[in-house]
Amino acid sequence: MNLLDTPILSAAIDWLAHGLWQASWWQIVLFTLVMTHITIASVTIYLHRHSAHRALDLHPVAAHFFRFWLWLTTGMVTKEWTAIHRKHHAKCEQPEDPHSPHVHGIRTVLLQGSELYRAESKNAETLARFGHGTPDDWIERNLYSRYSWQGVGLMMIVDLALFGAAGLAVWAVQMAWIPVTAAGIINGAAHYWGYRNFEAPDASTNIFPWGIIIGGEELHNNHHTYPTSAKLSVKPFEFDIGWLYIRILQSLGLATVKKIPPRVAYGVARPVADERTLEALIAHRYEVMAAYARRMRAVVRAELPTLRQQALDASVLQAVKRWLHRDVDKVPADVRSKIEQARAANPVLDQMVSMREELRQLWLSTNRTREQLASDLQAWCRRAENSGIAALREFSQQLRAVQARQP
Repeated sequence: MNLLDTPILSAAIDWLAHGLWQASWWQIVLFTLVMTHITIASVTIYLHRHSAHRALDLHPVAAHFFRFWLWLTTGMVTKEWTAIHRKHHAKCEQPEDPHSPHVHGIRTVLLQGSELYRAESKNAETLARFGHGTPDDWIERNLYSRYSWQGVGLMMIVDLALFGAAGLAVWAVQMAWIPVTAAGIINGAAHYWGYRNFEAPDASTNIFPWGIIIGGEELHNNHHTYPTSAKLSVKPFEFDIGWLYIRILQSLGLATVKKIPPRVAYGVARPVADERTLEALIAHRYEVMAAYARRMRAVVRAELPTLRQQALDASVLQAVKRWLHRDVDKVPADVRSKIEQARAANPVLDQMVSMREELRQLWLSTNRTREQLASDLQAWCRRAENSGIAALREFSQQLRAVQARQP
């Protein structure tokens, strides 16, 4: 009797080839994309915005679904992930940062980000200092934390049962998804390349505005500017799909949003800048300075013909367009001399840069009273409006109209 003709062996071969689902190739691809998308949504909603930053509260049913799903698809422990991420914010771009590309190198973070995560997860001091407020119930102690990798083993069995041999490829993609997208792309690329809406005190960037594949986490500069916000998008062209899911959960009574990015409100300009103006400036400093940067870029465009007439090197002009509106400490050392050349050649640009830094010092000063800072702000506005530079005058008038923080 031919063994291939036995029902059991025939069924085994059929299962190995097609699995229990008997799915076509496109159904397998679609299944894989849906599963990995649920995983990234679990990371951004539960681990990141809820657990690490407390930007929203989750109903126990929703929270436990995310915990269970992450146990199945990543093997990550909530306390470890939360502690490592909080330490990243506390020590961002410093030697203690667990995964900064400016500390460890962009290649290392892109290709070995998961190894950096595992190494930091063994740091007991990190877990003790930054891991507070994470789940410590019976199921966490006796299953999710104790048997963290058994979940991914169960996921492999499920994939094999559904798709046969192809299930191994499905499982491999699921296992690689977070190390590639989160440990690599978000922790690496989003601190190295991209655009910045705000001059946050680190190197965070937004990679692209429609990063559906990574759940809204691509808007990393926005997040580092407002880390406790449940919403990561701030511009009309940006789309945070994680925020969409949070809104759906909120409509179902499964989530409560605690904070979103503040909105700048403008009223009637005050006759002079006072303590209320100072308060509004400090509360909205990132948005205010972003507005100043937009005016600086407009001034740069207007002054470029004058700079060209002075026969400055083309690299100087490129440096001016790329870096003049940035904080001095964010400008690369090899570019600073070119910026100084442009400033020396153009009094308008020089004054724009000088007054930008003076304005920034108003919330960085720690040795001056509130009344002294308000007086400094009044003096700044007077000089801006008497400078003869239209961009400065208009900005000062707009600044005097800024209102207190809006929810």
